[in-house]
Amino acid sequence: MSTVKLTVNGKAVAVDVEDRTLLVQLLRDHLNLTGTHVGCDTSQCGACVVHMDGRAVKSCTMLAGQADGASITTIEGIAKGDELHPMQAAFRDNHGLQCGYCTPGMIMSAIDIVQRHGGQLDEATVRTELEGNICRCTGYHNIVKAVLDAAGRMKVSQAAE
Repeated sequence: MSTVKLTVNGKAVAVDVEDRTLLVQLLRDHLNLTGTHVGCDTSQCGACVVHMDGRAVKSCTMLAGQADGASITTIEGIAKGDELHPMQAAFRDNHGLQCGYCTPGMIMSAIDIVQRHGGQLDEATVRTELEGNICRCTGYHNIVKAVLDAAGRMKVSQAAE
């Protein structure tokens, strides 16, 4: 057993876990943050994406101990109270989801994409960047529309701050 200390969605936590515990298990089973999904356990589908120190990581193939001391943001931590994150709002407005299983990972990956590429996003870039996320409902067209829409919203949101 080891104690993993990290900040999750702005709150400091310390969790005693077995050394083989994956980050996704710590989030879901120990902290009850079930928005992060497990789809494949092999880092192929992207349903488990969270942000670690501001960068997207696949939590199903990362040991919890590797996140010791890090700041983790999950899908539960991106809205500001009742106000959706611009990416969440864009997914809603552009119907960038169907069954919703992949949606948390898609949104977390998409936020990372926009933060890395800024205003230099186009459809081809979004499609290439999302290759590590699988939508089994084939909703990619609307997902891409949502990401491009959110990129503009995020730029406006940052300018207002």
